[in-house]
Amino acid sequence: MLLTLKQASQWASERLSKNVTPANITYLIQYGRIESVVDNGSTLIPLQSLEDYYSLNRREKRWKDELGDDLNWTLAFEKVKEAETTKHVHRLHPYKGKFIPQLVEYFLDAHTDNFKRDVYFRPGNIVLDPFCGSGTTLVQANELGMHAIGIDVSAFNAFIGNAKVGTYNLIYLYEESQKITAALKNFVATSGILEFDTKLAGLLAAFNNQYFPVSFKRRVRTGEIDQKQYGNEKETVFLETYHKLVAEYQIDTQMSADSARFMKQWYLPGIRAEIDFVHNEIRKMEDTSIQKALMLILSRTIRSCRATTHADLGTLRKPVTTTYYCRKHGKVCKPLFSILSWWERYCKDSIQRWSEFGRLKTDTFQHCITGDSRTIDILTMLRQASPQFAEIAQKQKIKGIFTSPPYVGLINYHEQHAYAYDLFGFKRLDELEIGPLFRGKGREARESYIHGVAEVFKNCKRFLADDYDVFVVANDKFNMYPTIAEMAGMHIVNQHMRPVLNRTEKNHEAVYLETIFHLKVAR
Repeated sequence: MLLTLKQASQWASERLSKNVTPANITYLIQYGRIESVVDNGSTLIPLQSLEDYYSLNRREKRWKDELGDDLNWTLAFEKVKEAETTKHVHRLHPYKGKFIPQLVEYFLDAHTDNFKRDVYFRPGNIVLDPFCGSGTTLVQANELGMHAIGIDVSAFNAFIGNAKVGTYNLIYLYEESQKITAALKNFVATSGILEFDTKLAGLLAAFNNQYFPVSFKRRVRTGEIDQKQYGNEKETVFLETYHKLVAEYQIDTQMSADSARFMKQWYLPGIRAEIDFVHNEIRKMEDTSIQKALMLILSRTIRSCRATTHADLGTLRKPVTTTYYCRKHGKVCKPLFSILSWWERYCKDSIQRWSEFGRLKTDTFQHCITGDSRTIDILTMLRQASPQFAEIAQKQKIKGIFTSPPYVGLINYHEQHAYAYDLFGFKRLDELEIGPLFRGKGREARESYIHGVAEVFKNCKRFLADDYDVFVVANDKFNMYPTIAEMAGMHIVNQHMRPVLNRTEKNHEAVYLETIFHLKVAR
């Protein structure tokens, strides 16, 4: 039986009890997840292909067979759409290693499923996240009517979190962003880059339509086409057209080998000139809150404009200055030659997200402090940033912690935003990171990690209420957290194992779990 896109979306919506749009079905076809046929120009989907893909009970059974029946499938949030996991300000800026807001809500919200479990936090409480990252805990605490303190050794991470929960005059922000956009358009118009880029995009679209049709990804998945060989062949064919166009428009594609300057190493000369132009325009502003908001938008923009392949955007490998076969999109793609379209898109999207969050915001305090959670005096630093908030924290103490420490040997947290440190001049403290990628996962690295995380909890205990609750999200494959808890003078009272579905930039089919450890004071 064959279904139209509309019929397929209706079938999937009924099956999942959530809205699945025709665009969602199209996405699955494009990425070879489900099969399709074309009949008289119409795309049709075999019902069996849909049933195979959306076999939810079989998916849950497979995970539990491999990981055990104590897996908490509720915490998979399987029926939550991506629009909800990235709602409002949570998608203001990319950040590797963050947890979804629904996980924070589940443990913090007194109204979520509270007939099945104890209530640990209530409106008006103070929540602490000593590994604040991009500020997910801060944002959700605000939405739930709670105060929140964040700490992060990365100045840029603190900048992201504080920018998310900031309050802005959005009309003024829009007006100022429009002024910069108009100035950028004038700047770009003198370079001829847009005419070149438009012509290149048109030629590339025609080429891809001919050699990479809708059925291409499915044929790769079924083994009919050797993706690497075929992609390399077509990449070589189009390069001749690309080089002719570059020569015709005299486009500078020379990259610097100066590894000490991220901006010179990873951005084409024309892109760097536009970034510097916008940055200088932002620095002229007198309103510091609007300036910070625009800086965040600029950071989001320049992250998307690095000279790399789409597949390597999360983990840079080598600069790319020519058209190339893209594994992610299954066609020949091109590097970016102007930030204009991304800047315009992110200005609009960011203001909309701050507006959406503004309708949910509560009259509570949230602030992320830059510092080392192993030694920081939270109240002293908070007094410098927000005396009124510090006074509240002094009186009622912090009710507990919800956090996700770095996973040992997984991410270099400063390096993932090296572009921002280079452009904005934030001070880097890489040597203070706990469990960074560059130290690996060996015995010495794990021992250092255990000691570091334990010291964080020991230091934070000084500011917690007597009957505190600590929730730690971790993938503890090295079984380190029982030792961490003991060293910190805490004990694990419960463990919630959750399946992690739809992992960013990972194998979506792989079975992967996280454990949420519930710690309390040692008795």
